[in-house]
Parts: sequence; C-alpha cells; structure tokens
Amino acid sequence: MDKINQTFTSEFLLLGFSGYPKLEIMYFVLILVMYLVILTGNGVLIIASIFDSRLHTPMYFFLGNLSFLDICYTSSSVPSTLVSLISKKRNIPFSGCAVQMFFGFAMGSTECFLLGMMAFDRYVAICNPLRYPIIMSKVVYVLMASVSWLSGGINSIVQTSLAMQLPFCGNNVINHFTCEILAVLKLACADISLNIITMVISNMAFLVLPLIVIFFSYMFILYTILRMNSATGRRKAFSTCSAHLTVVIIFYGTIFFMYAKPKSQEFPGDDKLQTSDKLISLFYGVVTPMLNPIIYSLRNKDVKIAVKYLLNQKAIQ
Repeated sequence: MDKINQTFTSEFLLLGFSGYPKLEIMYFVLILVMYLVILTGNGVLIIASIFDSRLHTPMYFFLGNLSFLDICYTSSSVPSTLVSLISKKRNIPFSGCAVQMFFGFAMGSTECFLLGMMAFDRYVAICNPLRYPIIMSKVVYVLMASVSWLSGGINSIVQTSLAMQLPFCGNNVINHFTCEILAVLKLACADISLNIITMVISNMAFLVLPLIVIFFSYMFILYTILRMNSATGRRKAFSTCSAHLTVVIIFYGTIFFMYAKPKSQEFPGDDKLQTSDKLISLFYGVVTPMLNPIIYSLRNKDVKIAVKYLLNQKAIQ
C-alpha cells in the first residue's frame, strides 16, 4: 500500500483518435480550420467591442469576455491536440496535464456564470429599461464579470488540486485527446469519493444555478415581450435575446451530456461509447467556441455594423 501511495506519474499518454489512424489527417485539417476561425472570429469581436463606442454596453462587455474566454480555452488544448495528430507525439508532462485541466475547468465554470450574467443583463434591459443604466452601471457589470472569472478560477484550482494529488499506479494512458478531468480520474488507483462529491457540488453551483437564473430571466422576458403592443418592439426584443439563447442551448446541451449524465452508463470496454464521449467533448471544446462569434455576428445588427466599420477602416489604411 505504501508503494502505491508513493507512485508518481511523470507524464500521461493521450490516446486521442489513435484508433482511427486513417481519419487523423482529416481530424487535423478540420480542427485546424476551426481553431483559426475561433481565433479570427473571437478576435474580431474583442477588437470591435473595445474600439467601437456603440458597443460600449454591458451586453457587449460580457460578449468580449466570452470571446476572450473561448480563445484561452481552445489555446490551452487545441495546439497540443494538433501536434499529436500530425506527429504522433501523444505524451504530455504531468504539469502540462494539470495546466490543461485547470484551464479547461476554469474556462467552463466561468462561461457558465457569464451566460447567467448575460441573461440577467437582457432581463433588466427588456423588463426594466428605464432603470437599466442604474442597475447595470459600469461598476456593477465589471464586478459581475470579475466574480465570474474569480469563482471559475477558484473552482478549477480545487478540482485540479484534488485530481492531481491522486496516485495513478503506473497506468498513465488517458483515453481522450486532452487531459479532461473525468478521463484522468478513471486512472486513479485510490478512492475518488471526495472528487465526486466536490464535482457534484461544482455542477450544482456552476451548471444548475446559472441555468435557473437563465430560465427565470427568459420567463420574465417572454412575459414582457408578449405584453408589448408594438410588433416592431417585440421583434427587436426577440432579436437581442435570440443569439444569447442559441449559445446557451448549444453550450448547456453539450456540457450536460459531458458532466451530468449517469456515470453508471460508462463501461471501459465500450469503444463506441468512449468515442462518442470524445466527439461530444470535441464539440464542446472546439465547435461551440467557433459558433459563438458566428451566431452573435449573424443575429446582431450592432455587431455586423461594428465589424463592417472596422474592416472598412482597415481597408482605407
């Protein structure tokens, strides 16, 4: 028992999609293209929200934070995934795995809170428009974003610390393409009850509570919109919420599949199930950050105008 407790794994081996060698080049090209779209799309939104005065509002401040978060999250895992796909180098140092796990959990937790804050912002804007400048002052919305980042970071420190102090007893093969926390916990040769308990608490705090805020915010928004006499006003209100609601559905739909499904459904020998888990994680980790700027650009007139203005300014220079 003492030998087991003293076991230290210096590195992990990420299997990724090694079971499908003929598809790895296709995955490499696909993930690379999506990563470039993520950097470009979210980068443009950040620049637009900073330099266009028309976007200096709470909603676009939160959107800029969301775009920065998506860039940080994907940059913590996608480059190493691309390297492993093209070079077959699948090992990752213990410290590198811890960093990947920290950023993955921190960014996911922060995004949950940010989406809840954005829903509250839309509720105040539509249901209490006259009091909106007072309730959502600059101090308030900066504090809201800061709380989201800080709480996400603290949650990730707790989860990562608990996971990485576990003994791994020589089994260092992670059946995933990143150091995803659930995949790492499967390798532990010790009791992970504390990890499970803290993860359940984390799910309640960072998944369920923001979702409750989002749900009730949109119930009040829908009630207010249906009471509007002007068809133009109703369309405008719907258009300001549709992009956020679309992102919420995609984000929460994917993350619930990953972290809120019954773990009893997982069997180590079920390759198809493990592959589906990887694809769901890929969708959450790459596709969702890629879709966010596209959704907000296509469904938001202010963003379209700001982006066109910036592009025209660049063309003139």
